[in-house]
Amino acid sequence: MRRSRFVVFLIALSGFAGGCQSKPAAPPVSADAWAVVNGHEITRDDVERSFRRNLQAPPPASEEETAAAKLEMLDQLVVQDLLLARARELKIELPDTELDAAYVEARKNIPDASFQQELARRNLTAADMREGLRRDMLVQKLLEREVVSKVAVTDSEVAAFFEANRAQFNRTEDAYRIAQIVITPVRDARIANRTGNDATTPQEAAVKVRTVMDRLKGGAPFADVAADLSEDPESAPRGGDLGFVPVSALQQAPPALRDAVLNGTPGSARLLSGGGAHTVVLVLAKDPAGQKDLSMPEVKDAITQGLRTRREQLLRAAYLGAIRNDAVVVNLIARRLVESQGKLPSVAPAAPGTK
Repeated sequence: MRRSRFVVFLIALSGFAGGCQSKPAAPPVSADAWAVVNGHEITRDDVERSFRRNLQAPPPASEEETAAAKLEMLDQLVVQDLLLARARELKIELPDTELDAAYVEARKNIPDASFQQELARRNLTAADMREGLRRDMLVQKLLEREVVSKVAVTDSEVAAFFEANRAQFNRTEDAYRIAQIVITPVRDARIANRTGNDATTPQEAAVKVRTVMDRLKGGAPFADVAADLSEDPESAPRGGDLGFVPVSALQQAPPALRDAVLNGTPGSARLLSGGGAHTVVLVLAKDPAGQKDLSMPEVKDAITQGLRTRREQLLRAAYLGAIRNDAVVVNLIARRLVESQGKLPSVAPAAPGTK
C-alpha cells in the first residue's frame, strides 16, 4: 500500500501509543536514560529529538504541559523500540535503496531552502529525519507482515454479514457514501489516528491542513491520509469513511457540507474551513434508493473492506498488547516525576541550540 512519506518530515510518525507494564530491571548504564526497554536505554536525547520532530508550533507554554507531552512521546518510543526489536528478530530489513527512494519522495514537494529552515527551527539534522523515516518504515514493514497480511475475509463471512444486516441494504432514499479528514484548532479528548497527531491551535491546524492537501495533491490515497492525520476518532481508523449518508440527513447538515456532497461527483474532494477548523470531504459514491444485492460489486466490496478494517484493528491492538506484556520496561522518568510530585527540571525543554 503506497503511503506518502512527506508527513514524516513535519510530524513524528511513531504511529503507536500505549501504556507499558513496568517490571524490575537492572539499573541503567547511563544517568541520562529515561526508560529501559528489555535492557536497551531510551535517553533524554532520543525523546528530545522525537519531540522536536513532532513540534508543529511553539512548544507548550507551561513546564507541566511540556513534561506531559514528552512523557507521551517517550511512551510512543517505548512501543516503537519493542517493534523494532521484533523486526530484528524476524530479520526484516530495509534496503538502503528503498530508504533512499522514500527519502527523495518525502522531500520532492519541499523546496530545499524551506527544508533547511525547518530543520534549523527544530534543531535537527537531515540525518535525524532520515533515521526517523528508517524507523517508521521498518515498523510499517513489520506490521504489514505480522498484522495486515494475516487478515482475511472469506466470501462466506461477507454473505453472513449481508444476511444479518439485509435491512440496511434496502435504501428508502438516495444516499451518498462520503469520507472526511477533520482538523480542529483545539486539543481533542481522544485521538485515534495512526500517528497520534493533534493540532491544538488555529496556527497548528493551518499548518496541518496544508500538509494534508499537499499529500492529497501528491497522489496519496485519501484513506491513508485520513488514517494518519484525521482528528475524528470514529472515522479516522476507517480511513475517514462515514459510510452511506441518506439525503434527508445531508439536508440537516451545515449548508457548506451539504452542498459539497450533493453537488460533488464521486472521487471529488473539497476543503471546508471555518472557525479555525478544517474538513476535507470526499464523495466516494452515490447510491440510489432500492434493495441492494450481494451480487453488486460495490456491496460486496464495502462489506469486505468493513470487516477487514475491524479485524485488522483488533489484531493490531492484540499484537501490540502481546509485545508489551512480554517486555521488561522501566519508565525511569515517570518514576522520578512521581517521587518529586511532578517537579523535575530535567523534563524542561532543552536550551536553544543544544541537542
